[in-house]
Amino acid sequence: MTSILGLSAYYHDSAAALVIDGEIVGAAQEERFTRIKGDSSFPHHAVGWCLDQARLEPDQIDHVVFYERPLVHFERLMMTWLLTAPRGLRSFLQILPDWLTRKLWLEREIAKELDIRKQIEFVDHHRSHAASAFYPSPFENAAVLTVDGVGEWSTATWGVGSGNQLDLREELRFPNSLGLLYSAFTYYCGFKINSGEYKLMGLAPYGRPVFAERILQHVVQLMDDGSMRLNQKYFGYATGLTSTTAAFHALFGGPPRPPESQLTQREMDLAASIQVVINEALLRMGRFVHQRTGLDQLVLAGGVALNCVATGLLSSQGPFRQIWTQPAAGDAGGALGAALSFWHRELGQPRSPGKPDGMRGAFLGPEIEPHSAEDDTILGALGAVWDLLDESLLQEKIAGAIAEGKVVGVARGGMEFGPRSLGARSILGDARSETMQSRMNLKVKFRESFRPFAPMVLADDAQQYFNCRQESPYMLLVYPVAEPHRKEVDQSGQFGIDLLKLPRSDIPAVTHVDYSARLQTIDAERNPFMYGVLSHFKRQTGCSVIVNTSFNVRGEPIVNTAEDAYRCFMATEIDALVVGNRYLERTRQPHPPLDEAARAQWLQRFELD
Repeated sequence: MTSILGLSAYYHDSAAALVIDGEIVGAAQEERFTRIKGDSSFPHHAVGWCLDQARLEPDQIDHVVFYERPLVHFERLMMTWLLTAPRGLRSFLQILPDWLTRKLWLEREIAKELDIRKQIEFVDHHRSHAASAFYPSPFENAAVLTVDGVGEWSTATWGVGSGNQLDLREELRFPNSLGLLYSAFTYYCGFKINSGEYKLMGLAPYGRPVFAERILQHVVQLMDDGSMRLNQKYFGYATGLTSTTAAFHALFGGPPRPPESQLTQREMDLAASIQVVINEALLRMGRFVHQRTGLDQLVLAGGVALNCVATGLLSSQGPFRQIWTQPAAGDAGGALGAALSFWHRELGQPRSPGKPDGMRGAFLGPEIEPHSAEDDTILGALGAVWDLLDESLLQEKIAGAIAEGKVVGVARGGMEFGPRSLGARSILGDARSETMQSRMNLKVKFRESFRPFAPMVLADDAQQYFNCRQESPYMLLVYPVAEPHRKEVDQSGQFGIDLLKLPRSDIPAVTHVDYSARLQTIDAERNPFMYGVLSHFKRQTGCSVIVNTSFNVRGEPIVNTAEDAYRCFMATEIDALVVGNRYLERTRQPHPPLDEAARAQWLQRFELD
């Protein structure tokens, strides 16, 4: 038996993944345990959980692999400073102490954190991304594309995967980066980098791409192959402490929007404009990679691969017959990629593509069992009251509650690995309701009213409701709602957030203002429990589409444990909660939901971005 522990840490979204004899035993992000969103600290809790799964002690791990090469990363920082000195002196002096005291000595640091005496292995950042995409994919052969902010020197790579071989052939290098370009607009529009990119993507349909030409004329030169050259006059990420410069602000009409301030039409138009540029860049990259490889399958990873609007266009308008994106496409997934890369590349072990893929539905984290004495004790101490139901009755009960217009939180089975809740830590609602979107945003999630929700649909019915070319099991592709389900809308005189008030389909809670939807298809193999819920809902209503959003409130990581789920349930206006096979109704709980003052105090624990 050969055990490999993969790690990502110290930047954002720290995670651990354990692979034994090529099989993924477990993978989890540190934030789910510490309740610190985007936690970048060493993933002690995630490591401990992974080792518990395999009943291993740290000194029994055969190989420990980190998802990046710190010396090469430091080389890039030093070279950037030397080439731009003295402009970057402030930022250089800010980061230098951490590098000199910790990050340059990561082998020693990791061994100390794990309390082991063992050589720590390192894998290139983008190779970790590429391995996380190709090795768990269902393809024997595939083109590979990774796109993110930056890792060491690379900001994008392409290559070919075949069998257990992964050949990365070309790279785009820092400071030219599609991910850093998008992050600059995220920052400028008042959202937090490395978490607010989803908000910028969701905001884009409310705007008009009136700045797109200005971006392409002044800010970025986009090549036919999707590579680019960024005009560094407009960016501060290489030499300063902010992503954008005064020249950027002058070009787009003023300073960055202060976080939490009122959104204006300018931010909506900027979001729409940069989304157009991202779409075009990714389409060009895809066409180029297809031309160079001649392969019909593409696998994707890196933070930009989570821009499901762009990947949806690549799926529907690009040259590939099928694309597959790593569900944990960001830095967290690098931990898994590092472990798989070492198994196949360094140890030379063979690979057999999994069917439907090797991610087990992405349910790779801590499990909430159908019924356990430990969770009974925890929930009982919190005053919870529940009914224990068998699985079929529980599925029918959930479906019936949703059909009645209730909001249902579900926490059962293995927690999802990656940023999307896929049915194991989810909040569910009726997609047919015209008020569900605003109710969930304002009364349950406590987040901005413009944020869209995703549809969960039976895979067999997906093409009835959406113009989709392929399955989308990990909620990573955006497709249009099909014409038969759309409604005519008179939006004359309506702009910005006012567009939200106009129902556009017979599933309005999951139809964005541009008729798009971030689709999750449900099949019986990857997600048998939710397949049963949707099947019951279809029998009861004739519709097989429901709302699925992550089980958390704004600023909080997705819930992990039964206790996390109950506390979130009692702090929101969720009507019913499922914990394992327990069914809890709001009206039967002995304690009332938190009032506004208590809820505000509870939310202060979380960083609101």
